[in-house]
Amino acid sequence: MESTILVREAVPDDKKYADAITEEMAESAKARGTGIAKRSPDYIQSKMDEGKAVIALTSDGTWVGFCYVEAWEHGKYVANSGLIVAPAFRKTGVATEIKKKIFALSRKRYPDAKIFGLTTGLAVMKINSDLGYEPVTYSELTTDEEFWKGCRSCVNFEILVSKQRKNCMCTAMLYDPKEKTAPAAVPALATLPQVRRKPRRKFAENYSLFERWLRFKQFVMLQGWRKKEEGSERKSILSFLFFW
Repeated sequence: MESTILVREAVPDDKKYADAITEEMAESAKARGTGIAKRSPDYIQSKMDEGKAVIALTSDGTWVGFCYVEAWEHGKYVANSGLIVAPAFRKTGVATEIKKKIFALSRKRYPDAKIFGLTTGLAVMKINSDLGYEPVTYSELTTDEEFWKGCRSCVNFEILVSKQRKNCMCTAMLYDPKEKTAPAAVPALATLPQVRRKPRRKFAENYSLFERWLRFKQFVMLQGWRKKEEGSERKSILSFLFFW
């Protein structure tokens, strides 16, 4: 009989999975060539104790996936961090279910918080977009130094530093509850100047464009970092544009 997968909020009894979770986080980051903040089993267990995590298990108790909530600036910003799925269960749709569950948990625990994420994965970007996230600049994320310290374990940390923390290989995405629930604007008086806010470009409506932009961004950053000779970066960019 095939086991079913249950995605639910983690509880203290789930702490026995902490070692497997952190080991898979490290292996996954190594395989991708990118990094996520390294977390210890004790840290993962603390999230389970606090009720700030989501876990996926099969009906026979096999660990499938995990994600947790982190809050910054006294709950002004929230990140859904450490999303990981065991190799045997990837490409089954369980990552989407975990993201939905952790998003709902974040909204329940921090209803007024801006929820953000940094990712290099188009699949995660698509899931985030479906949940209401939109691509943003790094300047719209938390300024809490504790969050950015987590990037030190990433292989691309030196790129982040060289860009004065304004850009890196990851794409920033943000869900702002105030934008989602804002009332319709009251028509301005004819005597007052009307200021129109430029709408964000919707990821879901421009998936192929974002895919090409992401590849271009990562290519340029890596080439610019590796090639220090004068003029080499411009030559690489021109070659890339010609190729596409």
